[in-house]
Amino acid sequence: MPVEEKGSERKKAVSKSSKAGLQFPIGRIARFMKKGRYSQRLGTGAPIYLAEVLELAGNAARDNKKYRINLRHVCLAVRNDGELGKLFQGVTIASGGVLPNINPVLLPKKIGFAAAEKSTKSTKK
Repeated sequence: MPVEEKGSERKKAVSKSSKAGLQFPIGRIARFMKKGRYSQRLGTGAPIYLAEVLELAGNAARDNKKYRINLRHVCLAVRNDGELGKLFQGVTIASGGVLPNINPVLLPKKIGFAAAEKSTKSTKK
C-alpha cells in the first residue's frame, strides 16, 4: 500500500467571480484597483462590491438599449437593488438623476363600468 504524499492532489481552481456568482472578472478588477493606487491598502471585498455594481449597471444599460455604462445606469442599478440601496442611502451620485416614480394620487382616476354606463344614460335623456 503506497503512502500518498501530502498535497499531491490539487483541487480544481475556482475563480472569485464564480464564487460570487458574477460575470465580471473580480481578479482583474482587484488588479486594476491595486495598480491604480487609489489607496494604500485594498480590502478583499472591495473588488467584489465594484463588480456587483458594474454588473447591475451593465444590465441597466442593456435595458436602456445602450452599450456604455454611464452614471445614470449606475444610479438606477444601485437604487433598484435592496442591499446596495441601503448601503448607498445617503450618497448622491452626480448626474445620476432619480428613480422614475409617479405618486398614485396624481394619476387619473379610473371610472368603473357602472359609473360609465350611468353617465351615458344621463346624457341620452
